[in-house]
Amino acid sequence: MSLFGNLFHKAPATSALLINIGANSVGGAYVQESGGPPVLLYAKRVPIEARAGEAPETSISRALPLLVASLLNEGAPALQRATGSGAAEGILVCLDAPWQTTSMRVERIEEARPFVFTERLVNEKLASASQVPLGQVLVDESLVGTVLNGYETSEPYGKHAQQAIIVILVSSVATKIAEAIALALRQAYHTRQISLIAGASLRYQAMRAAFPLERNFLILDATGPEIAIALVRHGLLVAIREAPDGGAGDAKWSAEVRGALAALAASYPLPQVIFLLAQEGEMERLSAVLDAANLGTLWLSDNPPKVVALTAQHLAGMVSVKNDLPPDLLLSLMALYLKSLSPMPVASRPV
Repeated sequence: MSLFGNLFHKAPATSALLINIGANSVGGAYVQESGGPPVLLYAKRVPIEARAGEAPETSISRALPLLVASLLNEGAPALQRATGSGAAEGILVCLDAPWQTTSMRVERIEEARPFVFTERLVNEKLASASQVPLGQVLVDESLVGTVLNGYETSEPYGKHAQQAIIVILVSSVATKIAEAIALALRQAYHTRQISLIAGASLRYQAMRAAFPLERNFLILDATGPEIAIALVRHGLLVAIREAPDGGAGDAKWSAEVRGALAALAASYPLPQVIFLLAQEGEMERLSAVLDAANLGTLWLSDNPPKVVALTAQHLAGMVSVKNDLPPDLLLSLMALYLKSLSPMPVASRPV
């Protein structure tokens, strides 16, 4: 289970350092939670400037220390003023494509007699070998859905069942990149309380917490150069489709979105709500591209899907921001994810 499994269930207040490593930038924030909405006390984002011919871990190793310097010199004093301590209790790192790869596993358990669904049973399934490519390391196995006797539940432990289905997101990252991240953070913070989780897993869980009444929706994640579309049915993540080269022009981007949606539609009915996640500067343009894409034909209906262009402002009632910080949707979703943690949904791994 994650080192952060009970991080925000202590009293009277806890704090954490959030690190988001995206395709083009690294972001960081200090967050505090004391019973109400989590509070972002300080946030910063630094571009990843890749140079021709260099290894990916080199560009990350150059950007991350710049971010860490700001977090220590500017963020830690803000944390000190708010909590009385300039040291966070743990560090959560969210890795996005292309730095990590994610796949889904579905495990089925069926017995002739009713059995008790326990955390030990889940850990046994998580411990079963997950295949990762050569040169990569397993960093995240997130339990993102549980179905007992045909009914999805977010609180399965201790319940009796004859049939259980658990959905697990498995993510791996190149070993050299994982080592570069761990080295940079441990040198600065002198802690081993560092956990990694995949962006697809974190954002699904955060979105489910943010919109509990939405049981069927699509998450169109365009925060990086690759497109990822997650399908949620009856509150359960059932499929993910990815498409490369998302930044190769509006026509190409639109075609790839349609292709990914068509692949999902071949196996599942598509819900009417699409949450669009994108960088603040790209949201308006991508929303217009979706409006012009005539997506309704994929639904075999005259009613086009409702596209909700999600911004940090949508989470304003759930995540508080101090000191007029610039909006950062991805860091806000990370804060919301930590707030919503329960013993069930996460099994991110320490590094």
